[in-house]
Amino acid sequence: MALKSCSGAAGSNTRRISYCFIAMFLLGLPVARPQSNETMYVNITDIKLLVEETFLFQLVQVGEYNTTLNVSAQIQHPDIVQFFPPVVTVPGSARPNASALRTHDICAYGRSPGHSDVTFNVTPTGFVSLQNVFLRVTVMHSQHIYVLSYIMGWIYFAAWSVSFYMQIYINFRRKSVVGLNFDFLALNIMGFTMYSLFNCGLYFSQAIQAEYFSRHPRSHNPVQLNDVFFSLHAAFATLVTITQCFIYERENQRVSNVGRAILGAFVGVIVVTASLGAAHKLAWLDFLYYCSYIKLCITLIKYVPQAYMNYKRKSTVGWSIGNIFLDFTGGFLSILQMTLNAYNYNDWISFFGDATKFGLGAFSLAFDIFFMLQHYVFYRLDKKFIIVDSSDDGSALSGSGDSAEYFLIKTWYVWKICGPARPRFCLRCFVSSALLILYFYYILLFLLLDIHYNSIDKRIYSLLVDTVCRFITNYIAHNLSNKCLI
Repeated sequence: MALKSCSGAAGSNTRRISYCFIAMFLLGLPVARPQSNETMYVNITDIKLLVEETFLFQLVQVGEYNTTLNVSAQIQHPDIVQFFPPVVTVPGSARPNASALRTHDICAYGRSPGHSDVTFNVTPTGFVSLQNVFLRVTVMHSQHIYVLSYIMGWIYFAAWSVSFYMQIYINFRRKSVVGLNFDFLALNIMGFTMYSLFNCGLYFSQAIQAEYFSRHPRSHNPVQLNDVFFSLHAAFATLVTITQCFIYERENQRVSNVGRAILGAFVGVIVVTASLGAAHKLAWLDFLYYCSYIKLCITLIKYVPQAYMNYKRKSTVGWSIGNIFLDFTGGFLSILQMTLNAYNYNDWISFFGDATKFGLGAFSLAFDIFFMLQHYVFYRLDKKFIIVDSSDDGSALSGSGDSAEYFLIKTWYVWKICGPARPRFCLRCFVSSALLILYFYYILLFLLLDIHYNSIDKRIYSLLVDTVCRFITNYIAHNLSNKCLI
């Protein structure tokens, strides 16, 4: 019995060893299986090209596979862009090298203007995930329009930034804020505070950025550094203007009850949504969206108090028309940029579909035109007090003493060519200065385009720009020395 038992145990051990050898043999075979350390990506995520232009990019493979993979592009709009080859074959290897680096060339061909997202699929599945691999392709009509749109963006950015200082200068020169509506200032500081909060939150907070990209995984961050700078600068300039209201003469002006009620409603919305965010009932990204909605609402209504105040006073004295001109310039160039981009990318849906942005821009332009009409047409009448010596009817309209009387006279500033006595608004200087500025911008634009295509020497460009700048500076200084205010 003992011998039989030993022989049975020996047979059992032999079978186990045989099973182990068989398992080791099978495991040693090059069986196709996923390998967790291999990845694939494209070397660029944004492609811009012209119609009928090609662009070469690479699909990068990190590590090798022991089976052949086929990677195909899933193009959102095949009528806009086309890839060659449409399917990339990744050959397998009998001995995969996990540290190997392989690149596969793909050619993108622009067929028609527009935007298209591109994702990638791989077969057979389960070997590598391409969920985060994507491309944004933009096909445009003209590179010139693209550069022109880019320059316009910086011009209206500068115009809007400088516009705040026109009102600050007027207040400083007059040592008075009479004529500047306080409801407008209160709404402005609330709006730019909300705008700054939205921009800073999306630009600096990694947690909020993670929320945004989880909802829009293939999107850019909509807030750039210039947006942050503009909003913070606008809030700062508005604070400076509000500080002037406490320093300079203001008579009996104050924020109206209606303005306080509107601001109270906005503050209530902020407090409620911030409390929900702190209680984890509302995402902080949604809280920032509420801040942006408040900014949009304020943009719609903030000009109404100032326009109504001008109407009641029948005057625009104290309200800077330079601020309006710069705001109109910025708004006009902003809408013109949207129009050029819509044509260049054949994307009229974004132009007409974004009713909020277009409507706000058109609404602001309408108010700017209305303020110009108030300043130059409706309330051009300027009232002045002069002293007249009543003891002598033939004397000049001046004098002092007990017999002096004060008379209120009305002077209409007419649009005429400058003569010996220059009017307040000089049509000749205004038109000529505007033409000079437009001429300067056209020279700047076309010279930039020439430099972009390497068809002009940069030293010649610098000399021409310097000459034009000196001419404009001397021209404006000459007119200011002659007290011609445009």
